[in-house]
Amino acid sequence: MKAIVWQGPNEMTVEERPDPPDPGPGELILQPEAVGICGSEVEGYLGHMGNRTPPLVMGHEFAGRVVAAGAGAEELDGERVAVNPLSGCGDCRLCRAGFANLCLDRVLVGVHVPGAFADFVKVRAADARVLPEEISSRVGALMEPLANGVHAVRLAPSGVERAVVIGAGTIGLVTLQAALLHGLPEVMVVEPQEIRRARALTLGASAADPEPGEADLVLDAVGAEATRQLGLSLLRPGGTMVCIGLANDATTLGFHGIVRSQHRIQGSYAYTMPDFEQAHEWLVSGQAKLGDDLTAVRPLEDGPDAFARLAEGPPPPEFKVYLAGAGRET
Repeated sequence: MKAIVWQGPNEMTVEERPDPPDPGPGELILQPEAVGICGSEVEGYLGHMGNRTPPLVMGHEFAGRVVAAGAGAEELDGERVAVNPLSGCGDCRLCRAGFANLCLDRVLVGVHVPGAFADFVKVRAADARVLPEEISSRVGALMEPLANGVHAVRLAPSGVERAVVIGAGTIGLVTLQAALLHGLPEVMVVEPQEIRRARALTLGASAADPEPGEADLVLDAVGAEATRQLGLSLLRPGGTMVCIGLANDATTLGFHGIVRSQHRIQGSYAYTMPDFEQAHEWLVSGQAKLGDDLTAVRPLEDGPDAFARLAEGPPPPEFKVYLAGAGRET
């Protein structure tokens, strides 16, 4: 099969790789139809993420057609599905407490096992959710990013009336949607790029500009030092900042102000299966309005150039860049 292989910082190739072995019990072989490029994968491409080891086939935001099903999963053969790519061991204390996303032995497709930037990918049947035929695979591939937004908003305290999302890239926009669908009365977005800011307004963001010291909740979908500092400045006393983005690691913050204002800084990593299922429900029902501005799926051969372009910045105006192999959505 054909696959995009990350060979190390700033180096990617398209090459022939062995097909996945036949699916075992509870396993599926999927032919991806749409695979989104995640910002974390661009950081990985640059060598900024220490959890990826080359050579590696990335790709964890994906949907496609089941072409082979192992024992116990035969009912999914031939179905189109979106896949939760993150699984825990199921036995540890964190998994038993509902924190499979924090399991020390967690497995992420496209990081710990080969991902979906290939003609075929092997996944667990337990992680697949069926897509109705009227839902495109491009929308299905947004289920994973939306689950991130669902998880982040669920970490916020109750009683939020005024929220701010920093960044209107994919994660910022899905977090905006999750906040609105959770019933937050006002959600503002901070975004310097005009096209992205306009898209956020179209998706329901408040037209008001956030004022310092007024937000109950800030959701930082960028993760740069500047956005973390900005987020704290926007919080009211007693407010909460949920940090989703991973642009920078080290960040200097003034902790006297954090202590005296009793600010809460909350990390948000990925999602759990209930978060993924909520994302599935909102996308399948059409409540999450994310599918009107999606670009075409590009062939795997375009992958190295697409990653290089995304790594150069500034961020492109496209809502999401998709790649897939022979089974790509037309």
